[in-house]
Amino acid sequence: MLFDLYNLPDDIYEVIFATEQQVLVGKLLIEELKENGGEIDKTTMSLFATKLHEGKITIRVDDPPFRGKEIKISYNKRQFYDRILTPMKGMGLIEYDMYKKTYKLSDKLNKVMTKIGIMWMTELRRPAHMHFIKKQENTNGFKV
Repeated sequence: MLFDLYNLPDDIYEVIFATEQQVLVGKLLIEELKENGGEIDKTTMSLFATKLHEGKITIRVDDPPFRGKEIKISYNKRQFYDRILTPMKGMGLIEYDMYKKTYKLSDKLNKVMTKIGIMWMTELRRPAHMHFIKKQENTNGFKV
């Protein structure tokens, strides 16, 4: 996740994902989880990924030039797991329960962002230590 604090988008999905297609698929996944009480089992996740792969998910678009029209969404199944689900799990947006074999919405992103902020504040207060960069002279007398 890379962002520019001076040009922070209003949409969290645009902060998390690099492309418009990833934003759309990420939103669809979160909606699927919300519609199922915030939790779905492994089989349901696989069926969702398969529907995406086969282009069987239809949405109504509110943005020009497709305003009010229904379009089919298609997204490669392997890329769904690699670029959507796995990063969302890694950032703490979604948790996987290995015992119940379910995916569920999580608030861990909020907690980890707080931890990252504390880590940065700790680094800001730490005195400078440049011992890990060692300057040396090479044989012709120039510093490297």
